Amino acid sequence: MSVQGICDPRFQAVREEFERNFRERGEVGASVCAIVDGQTVVDLWGGLADRAAGRPWQRDTLGLVWSCTKGAVALCVHILVARGLIDLDLPVARYWPQFAQAGKEAITVRVLLSHQAGLPALRQPLKPGALLDWDYMVELLAAEAPFWPPGTRQGYHALAFGYLAGELVRRVSGSPLGQFFREEIATPLGLDFYLGLPEEHEGRVAPTIRPDAPAKGEPIAPFQSVGYGDPQSLQALVLKNNGGLWSGRAYESRATHAAGLPSQGGITNARGLAGMYARLALGGAPLVDEATVAQMGKVHAASAVDAVLLIPMRFSLGFVKAIDNRKGPPGARDSLLLPEEAFGHPGMGGSLGFADPRARLAFGYTMNRQGQGALLNERGQALVDAVYRSLG
Repeated sequence: MSVQGICDPRFQAVREEFERNFRERGEVGASVCAIVDGQTVVDLWGGLADRAAGRPWQRDTLGLVWSCTKGAVALCVHILVARGLIDLDLPVARYWPQFAQAGKEAITVRVLLSHQAGLPALRQPLKPGALLDWDYMVELLAAEAPFWPPGTRQGYHALAFGYLAGELVRRVSGSPLGQFFREEIATPLGLDFYLGLPEEHEGRVAPTIRPDAPAKGEPIAPFQSVGYGDPQSLQALVLKNNGGLWSGRAYESRATHAAGLPSQGGITNARGLAGMYARLALGGAPLVDEATVAQMGKVHAASAVDAVLLIPMRFSLGFVKAIDNRKGPPGARDSLLLPEEAFGHPGMGGSLGFADPRARLAFGYTMNRQGQGALLNERGQALVDAVYRSLG
């Protein structure tokens, strides 16, 4: 596969691993970007954006980045924190009064952002297309009772996080989440990054290629094992109660792209992800201040068994922290190997964006062929490792 773009000679190892991903690791189409001290040192792309049509991945190709979206939504909240409009230690209900139902009146913004609110799923069966109906989703979440006493457990809010944090942004700023992100982050920074894709950009989107099913007898993630085996489990609610998101590839529809699902519907490329984190790697200005960046990078929840993913996980306020599960049992070795100072968010199948303030590094990686797991697979990890080797 042809690889194009720029790569500083000091970061030749990144280009080599990127090319190796295509030769040896099954990459189809992808982009990778690294920004150090505000300067782009790697901006590469290659392969096929649409395998069926034979359409090549171009410089401006876009794609779904799945849960990397949560990092963008968290940044929106932190902008309001930095402006003094949100206090992390006040109840969410102070800003969203309807949230104070079913035992949630004391849940603070800090607890909500660190995946400890106990609202990873909804018990009520969702209507078809529910995730595209913002008011419907936030009304249900406001009425939902927590699955555990808030603040006592950590469980990844896979589908709910974006609506919870996004409604907080809407209540405080007066702007819908997608508009706030566009006006406060994407446009000022010149990012090709959308929470709600305009129709004129639809032709640039690379369709997602779902991961191959595990071979017979191959271990699968505990989250999937329980979710597909026990229909009453929390994992089953997270996996299956989504209003038909997986039916007929609804996540690829024009309506879904336009809606910009706040937990997994962001559309961008590696340049967009790295560009969003680049200011945070340098102290935060003009988006936020240094104190807010420090809060973003600090671990606020860590558990040996995440209540949803059923593996060890660590979270800061809306972001994922490094976690090494390589010594875990088969099927539970999903890891994200980063320096302790780094914070960001992976996306289902392997996409990743993060900032490392100590290294003054911002990184982005996107691809269309997903791998197994919720964190980083060998393709993305090889690129991250190569960046740090290049930095010495």
